[in-house]
Amino acid sequence: MPIPTPLLAGNDGIHDPELPAVMRFLAKAVEAKDPCTRGHLERTRRYGLLLAAAVAPELAARPEVACGFFLHDLGKAGVREDLLGKPGPLDPEEWMAMREHPEIGAQILTLFRVPVGAAEIVRHHHERFDGTGYPAGLAGTRIPLPARIFAVADAFDAMTSDRPYRRAMPVERTLREIGEGAGTQFDPAIAEAFLTLMDGAGDPSRLLCAV
Repeated sequence: MPIPTPLLAGNDGIHDPELPAVMRFLAKAVEAKDPCTRGHLERTRRYGLLLAAAVAPELAARPEVACGFFLHDLGKAGVREDLLGKPGPLDPEEWMAMREHPEIGAQILTLFRVPVGAAEIVRHHHERFDGTGYPAGLAGTRIPLPARIFAVADAFDAMTSDRPYRRAMPVERTLREIGEGAGTQFDPAIAEAFLTLMDGAGDPSRLLCAV
């Protein structure tokens, strides 16, 4: 499959001409608040675009998709730093505060000239296919397709990365988790497409080198 132009090497999120410089700076500043998530924005953008190219190739070439993928955690600018790096489980009040970050990020985007549709991805990337996600509790195809795609890419990178409260999972276990989450957390067709993509790559680093 030919790789669409937005996926080509060198077109990373921090240099994306579709993003105002202040947005790129803010996204990286948010990422720097939590040392365990450094590199997460770019990795998930790349995983997400490759998955988009496999699921709906026209999406991978749309500027709002790459923009929304890269800026998905922008709302963590409004989350206390001690919550982002907490080494144990969040209590109910802290979890409620953390769950506000998609809506905060979408609201921040309304203040800037970014591609239309990026805010929708940011707002809905934590929805679940069974309707138990947040912030809107959307289910199935009511969740925008780019957000359903990104949910898988985001979960994969989160599970395979060290976090303050746990060590990274092995890739094989992570892929099993994604397969088991098909139909509940993830769109089944998208989860299957991701597993096929990973089966062909063998090693996630090969996917990152391919874009």
